[in-house]
Amino acid sequence: MATKIRLQRFGKKGKPFFHVVVADSRSPRDGKFIERLGSYNPNTNPATIEINFEKTLAWVNNGAQPTDTARAILSYKGVLYKKHLEGGVKKGALTQEQADEKFTAWLDAKAGKISGKTEGLATSKADARKAALAAEAKKKEERAAAIAAKNAPVAEEVVEEEVPAVEAEATEEAPAAEATKEEGAE
Repeated sequence: MATKIRLQRFGKKGKPFFHVVVADSRSPRDGKFIERLGSYNPNTNPATIEINFEKTLAWVNNGAQPTDTARAILSYKGVLYKKHLEGGVKKGALTQEQADEKFTAWLDAKAGKISGKTEGLATSKADARKAALAAEAKKKEERAAAIAAKNAPVAEEVVEEEVPAVEAEATEEAPAAEATKEEGAE
């Protein structure tokens, strides 16, 4: 019997949730399966993956073929890397201690990447929240200023029209010029 490691879909429309299962390759996607290996929730950031590592490794070693998505999940969790290292031990290229050391180093590096991503997401979320609060405070101040200007009593200011100095001199000279014209005409 050809077995596959694949995803079995659960969850409502738009919110998928998957079980990682081993099933006969001829059975339908959400149908009968042999064994449940774990779960995969793509709705969280980063995606939540829970796998029974030993069972999954045993199935992979026995010849169960993962689908493309399941292969990516198993690679992410290190199942395929562990199988690769065990193959090297069987061939004599590595000792078991070296393989275990390489695998633990890989797990530590992977955990560091995941924690870095979650911290980065948390800081970006906090920065976005601070920016939103600052924008909201600015908008609130603008509204308060507009309301204060609207509700303030209107003081009528009498604006005296300033006459430019050139016009003022011209108006003072005009009566004098008229007076000299009148005297000259007599």
